[in-house]
Amino acid sequence: MRHERTAVYLLFFLAGMAIGTWTARIPAIKEGLGLDAGRLSLALLAIAAGAVAGMTTVGRLVDRYGSSRVMIPAALLQGVVLVPPAYAPNLALLAASLLAFGIVHGILDVSMNANAVEVERAYGRPLMSSFHAVYSIGGFAGATTGGVFAQAGVPPSVTFGWVGAVIAVLAVWAWRWALRSVPAPLPVGGGRAGRPRGILFLGVLAFCCLVGEGAAADWSSVYLRENLASSAGFAAAGYAAFSITMTAGRLAGDPLAVRFGAVALVRCCGLLAAAGLGLALLGGRPVTGVIGFALFGAGLSCIVPQVFSAAGHRDPAFAGRALARVASIGYLGFLSGPVIIGAVAQLAGLPRALAVPALMAAFVALTATALRTPEPAA
Repeated sequence: MRHERTAVYLLFFLAGMAIGTWTARIPAIKEGLGLDAGRLSLALLAIAAGAVAGMTTVGRLVDRYGSSRVMIPAALLQGVVLVPPAYAPNLALLAASLLAFGIVHGILDVSMNANAVEVERAYGRPLMSSFHAVYSIGGFAGATTGGVFAQAGVPPSVTFGWVGAVIAVLAVWAWRWALRSVPAPLPVGGGRAGRPRGILFLGVLAFCCLVGEGAAADWSSVYLRENLASSAGFAAAGYAAFSITMTAGRLAGDPLAVRFGAVALVRCCGLLAAAGLGLALLGGRPVTGVIGFALFGAGLSCIVPQVFSAAGHRDPAFAGRALARVASIGYLGFLSGPVIIGAVAQLAGLPRALAVPALMAAFVALTATALRTPEPAA
């Protein structure tokens, strides 16, 4: 199964690379079209809307046709839809092209996670955390590539064209090695009677975790700069530390899941995340703030992969729809997290607002038993 496992790594890497490259060239797109922050946010909202739409609609296709028949075309399209935003002449066409980009990314996200669950099932041991770690590595690679092209003065159209070609090559490579999944048969009785229980609550856990990820991305540097009076350069270290420990934690997550089990791992991770963000909020110094965000990233690192794995394994016949529901609810958390923090900060101050994701992490720790597969009804 090494080839099949490598194929999943390739898909996660190319998906992260597409997002990272796009993110790195946003300033150039903004400048080229003369957009202010408000109009740019409308365009970026199209990616989010498209991703949620793709995630919510693809689950049934995955369950009906198998994940491999969905993820490979989506992976090829991911490189294609990366290019049009660079040529959009106005805000409307930029938003339309980003909507298509988001739809394809959402479809790829669910289908590749479903295939990851199938590979994990074939191995008979946890693998999901390492797959998600490779997504983070792909995002870093894409952002670095985009940054290098930007520094060299290369226009976004050339950047996206080259990266799109690389994504296409990786997608073809993945197609050659991917596990050819066969749709699981419906349980006796089929229909709604066979749908696994507890999927909605797993989505709630993903939501809680991804609120924290979104909050760290958008508010960690603001908190360090404005509330802890750090320098502008040191303020950026908060999210950098968060990202590094997030990736490192995911690389270590699979052996930890083997040794301690998913429930114990998620419980410990939730407590670590809550304690880490608590340290950042109560330490009162920039150094403790950075350390706290690093611990927060380490704590959150393994939760979403284990939640996705639990959703996909609950019932193979409904793995696609289960993952689609969990992923879409979780992604809403990532999108709404910064907004929630901003609204609470307006009323009660940023330190109290950042206590919200800390409390959510503690909630995940207290309810980690939801990751156990329910016993079938007699």
